[in-house]
Amino acid sequence: MGLAKGMINGVIGSCFFLSMAWAGDYQITDQLLETSSTIIGEKIVYPGGGEAHIKSLVVVIPPGEVTKWHKHGVPLYAHVLAGTLTVDYGDRGKRVYKTGDTFMEAMDHWHRGQNDGSETVRILTVYMGGNQQAPVIPKPEQ
Repeated sequence: MGLAKGMINGVIGSCFFLSMAWAGDYQITDQLLETSSTIIGEKIVYPGGGEAHIKSLVVVIPPGEVTKWHKHGVPLYAHVLAGTLTVDYGDRGKRVYKTGDTFMEAMDHWHRGQNDGSETVRILTVYMGGNQQAPVIPKPEQ
């Protein structure tokens, strides 16, 4: 087996391409990767020795859906694959993200997303966590 084919098989073996409900916030996601090691089994650690745990999903938000208020316990890289998403950051205002936009999401500030359009929103998300930190923290009911 060639190196490229072996790497592809390893990536496919390490990734979970399945639909799942995100209990804390998103109703529909396609999980792409959840790992704490590289493709060849090396333990991923952050500079300074912190344990890493990376999770990658495609978040799917159908037209009309509004997420719950939440914040993130880890850095979140986001890239909008399709659609237009409005994120309400409360006292920090609203921002509109469109297909092709890339951003690092707010972490320690409550926010929620809304799909006001007619096209399904699909967002590639990469949670860069570790040490058992929650990627999504739902806002407690008031």
